Amino acid sequence: MTAPLAGLLALVTLAWGWDVLTGGAAGGALPWALRQEALHLTGLYAIALMSLAMMLATRPAWLERPLGGMDRVYRLHRRAGILAVAAAAAHWLIEMADDVVKAWVGREGRAPKEAYDGLLEALRKLAEDMGEWALYGVLAMLALTLWRRFSYRRWRHLHQAMPLLYLMLAFHAALLAPPDYWRQPVGVLLALLLAGGTLAGAVALAGRIGAARRAHGTIASIASPAADVAEVTCRLDARWQGHRPGQFAFVSFDAEEGAHPFTIASADRGDRRVTFQIKALGDYTRGLAQRLRPGQAVHVEGPYGRFDLARRNPDAQQIWIAGGIGITPFLAWLESLQDRPQQAPAADLHYCTRDRAGDAFVPRLAALCAALPRLRLYVHSAQSGEFLTAAALAAAGDDARPADVWFCGPQGLADSLREGLQRAWRGRLRFHQEAFAMR
Repeated sequence: MTAPLAGLLALVTLAWGWDVLTGGAAGGALPWALRQEALHLTGLYAIALMSLAMMLATRPAWLERPLGGMDRVYRLHRRAGILAVAAAAAHWLIEMADDVVKAWVGREGRAPKEAYDGLLEALRKLAEDMGEWALYGVLAMLALTLWRRFSYRRWRHLHQAMPLLYLMLAFHAALLAPPDYWRQPVGVLLALLLAGGTLAGAVALAGRIGAARRAHGTIASIASPAADVAEVTCRLDARWQGHRPGQFAFVSFDAEEGAHPFTIASADRGDRRVTFQIKALGDYTRGLAQRLRPGQAVHVEGPYGRFDLARRNPDAQQIWIAGGIGITPFLAWLESLQDRPQQAPAADLHYCTRDRAGDAFVPRLAALCAALPRLRLYVHSAQSGEFLTAAALAAAGDDARPADVWFCGPQGLADSLREGLQRAWRGRLRFHQEAFAMR
């Protein structure tokens, strides 16, 4: 569990515990009291985590620095959502355990329910029903999110219902929270979470996520440097404020399909032109070059990301590793250094490709690296049996000095290299990787 999630759950637990210790504990016999407090705590966990997930879904750029990038913001969003659904399911199961407790100790000792009438009673009944319906909805959404074979397009359309489901759960939490909560710290915390989540839900339903960082433009050119890669250059309007090499943006060529995250593969020249190298990795990106045309409208939101050369440790060895289309941020890095080669750090760039002879990026990389004498390029061709290993990297490096590894490529390669390099550098390794995923 990540530290922010652990911190949130600890804060919720402390607020709930304060209420219990100051006289807000459920009355009645012990089994009934335990059930009631477990119901309260799991409900608080569920709505707190769901509120956090909603707020993170708005892509708050100010969190990139403390969390390490928008990819980690989305990873936290995903984990918060999964834990929220688990807590909500536990909350529902505890509610359904009413008959189990009755069979165990009988009805005696059960605290009487709060008495309500009129409109408030009707609203509470509605809130109870809405919470149950919303739970079924988020359970189904979680199953579809984890089912990787379910198409992204259909998932994206269904996922747009999440703000509405959240608002139903927020209504449930606000109406069914114990009345004494609103006089305690737990009520203040709950109110803040509900307010933040509700505002985020309204932003999402209005289609305003990322609106302040959204630029419009047209496709300037399309090329296919390889059979499975589309090179798309876009000319954007004045809303585009530029980017740092290595950042990414959410790009929408088709309103029906929605935005996809792509790394910007070009340096910022101040002309509001950005280039994306898009590999055919799924239904949408396959054949993209044939579906696009110059002059077509494009919407670009960003930039985002902390895969930034400026964040390197100047005292550490620089090891840059790209796998396949993961070369794109490094292309932007190399381009940005062409006008100031004296500022280029000493670094080893390792490019892992299926076939060196047929890879259009190899000659381009060679030309860019030729102008940067302190940068060494190594191409590893799988077809020739040239596989990059952690042992080879460690043998070529200096284990007495710290190492900065910048990685962009397949997750499997990242995992194998990270594990071996951590052993080699024994606590003196920083492994930078953006592992961005939309679901």
